[in-house]
Amino acid sequence: MSNEVLGLVALAVLFAAIFIGFPIAFTLGFVALAAGFIALGPVVFDLAVLQTYSVMKDTVLAAIPFFLFMGFLLEQSGIMERLFTGIQQLLSRLNGSLYLAVLITATIFAAATGIVGSSVTLLGVMAGPSMIKSGYDVKMSAGAITAGGTLGILIPPSVMLIVMGPVVGVPATDLFAAAVLPGLMLSGIFIMWTLVRCWLNPSLGPALPPEMRPKSLGPVIKDLVLGVVPVVVVILATLGVILAGIATPTDAGAIGCAATFALTMGSGRMSWAKLKRAGLATLEISSMILLLVTASNLFGSVFSRLGSADFLAQGLTSLALPPMLMLIVILAVIFVLGWPLEWVPIVLIVLPIVLPIVTAAKIDLIWFCTLVAVTLQTAWLSPPVALSAYFLKGVVPQWELKDIYAGMVQFMILQLVAVAILLLFPALATWLPSVN
Repeated sequence: MSNEVLGLVALAVLFAAIFIGFPIAFTLGFVALAAGFIALGPVVFDLAVLQTYSVMKDTVLAAIPFFLFMGFLLEQSGIMERLFTGIQQLLSRLNGSLYLAVLITATIFAAATGIVGSSVTLLGVMAGPSMIKSGYDVKMSAGAITAGGTLGILIPPSVMLIVMGPVVGVPATDLFAAAVLPGLMLSGIFIMWTLVRCWLNPSLGPALPPEMRPKSLGPVIKDLVLGVVPVVVVILATLGVILAGIATPTDAGAIGCAATFALTMGSGRMSWAKLKRAGLATLEISSMILLLVTASNLFGSVFSRLGSADFLAQGLTSLALPPMLMLIVILAVIFVLGWPLEWVPIVLIVLPIVLPIVTAAKIDLIWFCTLVAVTLQTAWLSPPVALSAYFLKGVVPQWELKDIYAGMVQFMILQLVAVAILLLFPALATWLPSVN
């Protein structure tokens, strides 16, 4: 068996093991070491040490725990609850007002942190009971909450974009700038969809009953100010300085952490127990992501040294497909893989394999990464994995899982519409990085 074929066999074994349910990081490491030892001998262990040092010295990846900690602090502080309540009360007389409140809150929360699980859980806790009490459609409600929560994977600061940057060799700051307009466009598509459907069929999202409406605007304005101002400060402290070129994502993450910590402590709702939970959750998820990145780098390094990546790239480029068609084929593969897999193995395993093909086709890498990021949002909305469904089911047990799935599918289709728009208008992704 040639080294090239051995690499492809290792890749097939890897995906089969992940589909079965083996832990991704340990499976990546084991398969890489096994295939590397067969082909390269003991030198593969030296390669593992070098790759580990290389990953751990990457200062961009140090931004991950900062942004995660920011998100968990905001989740524990109750600031987002004030924001949601203020928007809900302000729009209480409008059909579909709770959908709007969910999606606007989700968009603002996504711009402050890139944690999908926390967003979906928090939105479910805040909006689920109100939607049930107001007689909102279960499918639309579940779809709005889960789709709104997935915006955190795209709108900066996104943990996925931080991980994706070193993989494709594009600065995370450029990916952040590229994702701003597509993220806002996707949020706008979600909002327009819910508004139009509620206008055509008010029973999907009736106006709030009189007993749930505010008796005066004073408390509403207070909740909006106390909810919006802290989040705006956090966004300016992080995303603003990144896009302005003042600081790197890591430096901005540290600044944002300090600002978030000060704001949450000043809110009067933070306690030592909540702070401890935020710290432990950050430690757990950061360790998981960095272990995955290390293991995937080792696998990618072995895969490349076996010649499998070049072999695969040459095979696909020999098809002589037009660049646009090749791009659509790659996105289609990523979309299908997003059904059984999360974004992590796709970004860390699949992207390095297709990168030579994208480069050979002279496709703009910033545009390509943005397309991949939007496509990968479907991984959170498509069964059988669809982690958003399980997060939501955990906090709103009254909703049937089949109804949650049915609600997510319509928003997944909207995401595919956004991918098509981005394919037709690349400037949505490339304009802001060019002026940054």
